[in-house]
Amino acid sequence: MGSVTVTNVAKAYKRYPTRWSRLVEWMAPFAGPRHELTWVLKDIHFTVEPGEAVGIVGINGAGKSTLLKIIAGTTQPTTGSVHVNGRLAALLELGMGFDPEFTGRQNVYMAGQIMGFTVAELDRMMPEIEAFAEIGEYIDQPVRVYSRDMKMRLAFSVATARRPGILIVDEALSVGDAYFQHKSFDRIRRFREKGTTLLIVSHDRSAIQSLCDRAVLLEAGSIIKDGDPQEVMDFYNALIAEREQGTSTVRVDWAPDGRARTTSGTGEARIAQARLLNAEGEPVDTVNVGDRVTLSVEVAAHEDLDRLVVGYVIKDRLGQPVFGTNTYHLDNSLTDVRRGSVYQYRFTFPANLGVGSYSIALAVHAGDTHIDLNYEWRDLAIVFNVLNINRQQFVGSNWIPPTMSCES
Repeated sequence: MGSVTVTNVAKAYKRYPTRWSRLVEWMAPFAGPRHELTWVLKDIHFTVEPGEAVGIVGINGAGKSTLLKIIAGTTQPTTGSVHVNGRLAALLELGMGFDPEFTGRQNVYMAGQIMGFTVAELDRMMPEIEAFAEIGEYIDQPVRVYSRDMKMRLAFSVATARRPGILIVDEALSVGDAYFQHKSFDRIRRFREKGTTLLIVSHDRSAIQSLCDRAVLLEAGSIIKDGDPQEVMDFYNALIAEREQGTSTVRVDWAPDGRARTTSGTGEARIAQARLLNAEGEPVDTVNVGDRVTLSVEVAAHEDLDRLVVGYVIKDRLGQPVFGTNTYHLDNSLTDVRRGSVYQYRFTFPANLGVGSYSIALAVHAGDTHIDLNYEWRDLAIVFNVLNINRQQFVGSNWIPPTMSCES
């Protein structure tokens, strides 16, 4: 296992007003600087403990890739320091260092020796690398004839041929077919189970929440949130929606179970009350597998609205969506809503869920999604548990009881 300590790291790039300014600054250093500094990272400070998995998220340009390059040692910080304890493997720009005129096999030996492997070790590892990459006879063809997907497959196979103490992944698996993405993430998960420390940049919420113990949110080169992956991803998604609308209303309070709850929205319509009811109309926080329940949502309009859409998303304990819909997709949106109106919505459905803890996020907005015009989005509006009281034993996140026949 390895650890990473980032202390007060900042990174700036020089920006020159004209193409001659750099030359003038070099030729006449005592005449003063001719450049301005553009800071892409500012005062970054965090620690990744041995065996911990940390996801780094943020919009494009937030500084995620630069931070990983500094940790990997391919870029130096302007100020601050990084201490890495353990053997590190970095998947930053897969295949970028391959020589296009050499064969895949030759590039494996070159890349492997750069990573510190001996030729004898690479001889032993080569069959496994070939098998995992699955590029067939192309392994002995020049890399210039490879597709981007083939380069990615081979580069990932080399970089992960032996389990590292620290693995850094920068959106490296966002390309390639679904089969290889699944295969690659499965290898990363096995590394995690054996104690590899992981730093991963991804826009994939499911990847961050399923792989990571913590998430760090970067905004304009600074850390603005560091904590539970679900909490950070909820906050991040709310920020994205707010950016689309040009507003800033994201806030965090606390759900009854003690978890941080993200809410946002303009407030032109608000959720006055939300309850989960059983078949008798009684509020419940525990339901039996397969029982019919009703999500009751009371919405109050505080302004005149052209359209009112109400939706919900059921999420599992990791914050992964299980099912979601809204009145727009159900062809039941309200129009010409008057200020002061109060509406009672009821969504009835069978709780065909596996045993576990779940939450419901609620949204009140104007379009087909809350990104169009968000009046209110509330994560963890309801938290409930599903128990198997009287159903047959099963495994999984959903209860889908089959009918069965057998013929001879």
